[in-house]
Amino acid sequence: MVDHSPINILRAFRNLLLVLGISTALLFLPAGSLNWPAAWVLIAFLGLYFLLYIYWGTFKDPEQLQERSHQSENIKKWDKVILGIYTVLLPTVFVVAGFDAVRFGWSHVSLVVQIFGWVGLFITASLVFWTVTTNTYLSRYVRIQDDRGQSVVIVGPYRFIRHPMYLGVILLFLSLGPALGSLYTLIPGIIIDILFIIRTAKEDKTLHEELGGYPDYAQQVRYRLFPGIW
Repeated sequence: MVDHSPINILRAFRNLLLVLGISTALLFLPAGSLNWPAAWVLIAFLGLYFLLYIYWGTFKDPEQLQERSHQSENIKKWDKVILGIYTVLLPTVFVVAGFDAVRFGWSHVSLVVQIFGWVGLFITASLVFWTVTTNTYLSRYVRIQDDRGQSVVIVGPYRFIRHPMYLGVILLFLSLGPALGSLYTLIPGIIIDILFIIRTAKEDKTLHEELGGYPDYAQQVRYRLFPGIW
């Protein structure tokens, strides 16, 4: 039974403040200045998104929130490696953005490109939240959730591609740097995207082999990430 007590809700808000605090430090310390409007907008954007997710997870799908809040035992070893590399690269994205966009100005991002970056972030947030509200089995780690009676999800974005969450992650790291005014941020961002393409391939193979009904679903929805391509 999932606990909706005020203590757990406060814990979720504490974690949100921690994430926002770390993100703020990773952006503004390398920048060496607080005069960076795009970064403040990003912090506000992240805060609003995570507030919405806390509400959804707490009151609409607490089992998903619980699944994403702990590490189970049957996680694939290769996924731990991929997520370990991702954990190292993620702060690099923010640090490089601060150095590039503000402190040193290594690259120039036109207003048009920056606007496209923000459009990409809004598309990303919409796709990710659509996925979150569709798939109760969404997890931080690759594992078959036999303990939750996992079954194939065939509604929402899963009607079009098999791994919409990963497409959202890929779009995120292609959009984040331009939105913040940094092209060099695309370097760690693209490496992360490659990691998630590899993760998609390995997770898809796992689901084919271990999740009942998935091969039939894959026959209906042919593409893993990119409609018409792969």
